[in-house]
Amino acid sequence: MIRDILMYMDRTFVPSNRKTPVHELGLNLWRDNIIHSHKIQTRLLDTLLDLIHRERTGEVINRGLMRNITKMLMDLGSSVYQEDFERPFLEVSASFYSGESQQFIECCDCGDYLKKAERRLNEEMERVSHYLDAKSEAKITSVVEKEMIANHMQRLVHMENSGLVNMLVDDKYEDLSRMYNLFRRVPEGLSTIRDVMTSHLRETGKQLVSDPERLRDPVDFVQRLLDMKDKHDKIISIAFNNDKTFQNALNSSFEYFINLNNRSPEFISLYVDDKLRKGLKGVTEEDVEVVLDKVMMLFRYLQEKDVFEKYYKQHLAKRLLSGKTVSDDAERSMIVKLKTECGYQFTSKLEGMFTDMRTSQDTMQGFYASQYSEIGDGPTLAVQVLTTGSWPTQPSAPCNLPAEILGVCEKFRAYYLGTHTGRRLTWQTNMGTADIKATFGKGQKHELNVSTYQMCVLMLFNSADRLSYKEIEQATEIPAADLKRCLQSLACVKGKNVLRKEPMSKDIAEDDAFYFNDKFTSKFIKVKIGTVVAQKESEPEKHETRQRVEEDRKPQIEAAIVRIMKSRRVLDHNSIVTEVTTQLQSRFLPNPVVIKKRIESLIEREFLERDKADRKLYRYLA
Repeated sequence: MIRDILMYMDRTFVPSNRKTPVHELGLNLWRDNIIHSHKIQTRLLDTLLDLIHRERTGEVINRGLMRNITKMLMDLGSSVYQEDFERPFLEVSASFYSGESQQFIECCDCGDYLKKAERRLNEEMERVSHYLDAKSEAKITSVVEKEMIANHMQRLVHMENSGLVNMLVDDKYEDLSRMYNLFRRVPEGLSTIRDVMTSHLRETGKQLVSDPERLRDPVDFVQRLLDMKDKHDKIISIAFNNDKTFQNALNSSFEYFINLNNRSPEFISLYVDDKLRKGLKGVTEEDVEVVLDKVMMLFRYLQEKDVFEKYYKQHLAKRLLSGKTVSDDAERSMIVKLKTECGYQFTSKLEGMFTDMRTSQDTMQGFYASQYSEIGDGPTLAVQVLTTGSWPTQPSAPCNLPAEILGVCEKFRAYYLGTHTGRRLTWQTNMGTADIKATFGKGQKHELNVSTYQMCVLMLFNSADRLSYKEIEQATEIPAADLKRCLQSLACVKGKNVLRKEPMSKDIAEDDAFYFNDKFTSKFIKVKIGTVVAQKESEPEKHETRQRVEEDRKPQIEAAIVRIMKSRRVLDHNSIVTEVTTQLQSRFLPNPVVIKKRIESLIEREFLERDKADRKLYRYLA
């Protein structure tokens, strides 16, 4: 009303004489004489803070009155609102939440505490929206975050029976999500969660890969790794908002503990072998791809991918030669994935195996269409002709084949060498299989699926009822270790014991005697008799494989050194080691000691020379 009465003065006199406008003058007088009166100022602040405290403790207050008062303070100037109300409001709030957080953390578990902290944050944001300045939101939430979260992070994540590790173990997605969303609001919050999660993952994974019980079953070993990865992928997806830093922490943890066990490459290959032999039978193509993609995920963590390659070639060879693969498409899909990941060189020999299998089919068709196939009532022969460089076979002296088998083999040899010039055939009798018909007591007939070695042993009993171990060994010339496994599977496996031995025992001794078991019975017409062999390699076999891997690495390391030196011409020792490691780490991590030895070898062969002035420098010799 006063401003309306003095409107003319306000519009003419005030601007021209640079005086304070009437409305502003009134506000200043109200501020200086009323609001800033010590008695009123103190009582007003106490009333506002008391109402907020009562609301925080559950009472219902007059929010309209609060909004009018705080708006009045804001109208008097931002400094009035900030100094007369906001600053003491934040100080009192910090004290309130400091005490309350201490009370909560003493009586609540981690999940309940986080719920209370979340509720308090929401309450403060709601309070701002109803009667405080919008700029106060960041300030009051910062107070709550500091007092209720930042000051208690370590205690919360390590809280016994309810902290972060328990949440991870029990898949408490809601609690984990709440922790993530609260901790991300404070400095070092997410790194605190990541550090604890990483420590838990590494410790859990380390226990898994070093547990002797788990190492007995390679398939179960890998399945547990996959289950662990799936579990934590789901946690990161649902609770941690697919945070890339958490995914990176998960990946680095898996890479750490998977490589603690030097049998991981072998076990992952055995897992694929199990799935491609029988585990994926009847499964849809989409599900096959899911399984293979998961395997590739573990494969990427391996630092010794060349060791995996060595085992994978062995297992693939056995699958192809025995015809025990659930799907050629699945086999090829796996090879494509490996090729995409590691390049053509990694899979060239694997692809060569498939080429040999196709070529062998054409060769056999040609053989049976030729004059050499006139074998009458003799055995039917199926030969796989393998290219030596593509297959992971070790030279093996052929055993003595039965005469009727040897005759057919010689006919095939004559056909093959007659149609291919410059070739040489060597029979790998340790890798073959045979189907033989056997008649037991009471005329019971069965078709036995056996290895070539087992066939050679069984055929001896066409002309003898009893044979000693020594007689079998002399007649077949099968290596002793293979012969013992062969006889063990023929005489000591219940339900497959087409031979019997004296004395009865599970082990084979050189003074044992063997008899044809005419009392053998089976409910199946076709009986498969596998050779007793460990699924995973024995320690000597593992050592031999490791030696072959180390030998294969030498030319790769030398080739990398030559490539680097050809490009750089002059380089010091440490730089060579660093660059060689960088080039080869996608396949394996070369040992610096081995790199040094390969450099010495290249110097001896005059590919490199030491600098005459500085012995730490090497020069490339064109």
